[in-house]
Amino acid sequence: MAVNREGSLEAPTRHPLDWKSEDFYDQASLYAELERVFDICHGCRRCVSLCHAFPNLFDLVDESETMEVDGVAKDDYWKVVEHCYLCDLCYLTKCPYVPPHEWNVDFPHLMLRAKAVAFRQKGTSLRNKLLSSTDLVGSLAGIPVVAPLVNTANRSRPLRKLLESTLGVSADAVLPEYQSKPLSKCLAGHRSSVQAEAGESTTGKVALFATCYGNHNEPQLGEDLLAVFEHNGIAVSLVEKEQCCGMPKLELGDLEAVDRARQANIPQLLKMVEDGWDIVAPIPSCVLMFKQELPLMYPDDEDVQRVMGAIFDPFEYLMLRHREGRLNTDFKQPLGKVAYHVACHQRVQKIGMKTRDVLRLIPDTEILPIERCSGHDGTYAVKNEFHTISMKIARPVVNKVKQAGADYYCSDCPMAGHQIENGLADGSQPLHPLSLLRKAYGI
Repeated sequence: MAVNREGSLEAPTRHPLDWKSEDFYDQASLYAELERVFDICHGCRRCVSLCHAFPNLFDLVDESETMEVDGVAKDDYWKVVEHCYLCDLCYLTKCPYVPPHEWNVDFPHLMLRAKAVAFRQKGTSLRNKLLSSTDLVGSLAGIPVVAPLVNTANRSRPLRKLLESTLGVSADAVLPEYQSKPLSKCLAGHRSSVQAEAGESTTGKVALFATCYGNHNEPQLGEDLLAVFEHNGIAVSLVEKEQCCGMPKLELGDLEAVDRARQANIPQLLKMVEDGWDIVAPIPSCVLMFKQELPLMYPDDEDVQRVMGAIFDPFEYLMLRHREGRLNTDFKQPLGKVAYHVACHQRVQKIGMKTRDVLRLIPDTEILPIERCSGHDGTYAVKNEFHTISMKIARPVVNKVKQAGADYYCSDCPMAGHQIENGLADGSQPLHPLSLLRKAYGI
């Protein structure tokens, strides 16, 4: 195929995901679409630096007899699929052939379709089931007598090598710690005393979707968010009976599990919206799930669409309050130089660098944004077969943090922050932007 180098100049748009149709799961139809899109990618190659999926594809083509996509064995297509972790950056930042271009290339959702076909045909491994069952693992590992044992085991090199050989979890990956007191218990019974004031685009009242990571692994994120928001006159309440947003299952191709998560979460969130609350979540992937993935899976579900319109990234929300003249800018402590990794799943929300913009308001503070993927993806970096590649993807980010000589480094995605920590290997630790903002307020 001769590639038209002229991309569309119109804003990218996404088509709904036709995941309930039989054709979606037809392998012959899937292979035909993979060959079509791979051929376009082969002729372009702009995305070669983003992740390992594209170098894998181009190596397969270059090493084939024809040196074209038609020379690649169909079974080898899966070597490309397995390295896509749905960061969406190719779609948003690189590809000139996304809709409304007539070639209609949506590489991430094609990879999602392939993952869904593979999951339906073969299921998945015990390791993958465990890694994506974040609520279950968090609840079990967070039992008070269990949490210290799990955390100690995760820090033990011999036990980590055993875990690597038996389950395929890399001994070199940073695993999150589990807390015996989740955020839901830390904030149990919390009643905000703030007298909320609505603005033009915000209600001044937010329902906190804690997320499974924020609930079981780093409840400090929710506590910092609560402190910062209430310091800004924003009332905060926890969403009750929440479950994992479904993103880990989405990345696995288990769309039925995503549907079950939707059925559990959307009624809870919609109730808060109907009661006059906006919604925030401290993990970019979870916000993206409700902002983009679920609306594309359920384009005709009015409840999903209403939740989509009411959920915000925390710093997006704070910046909206600032534009309404309602952000507290009485900062007590400068932060100096901050190396700020911009999380992929925040970038693709198309909200701009709102974290940078808020932190820039702090006097004597310099923010150095790093717009490269950390290669973590939640589960990709902890899988033994992918960990080394994930660290290679992270290397440019790690190098920029080293070169910055910053006082702090951070990412809106706490897992990306720990991936950078792993790459630095100097004993330093990241601070989440919410923690930095709380420090600047002196609260």
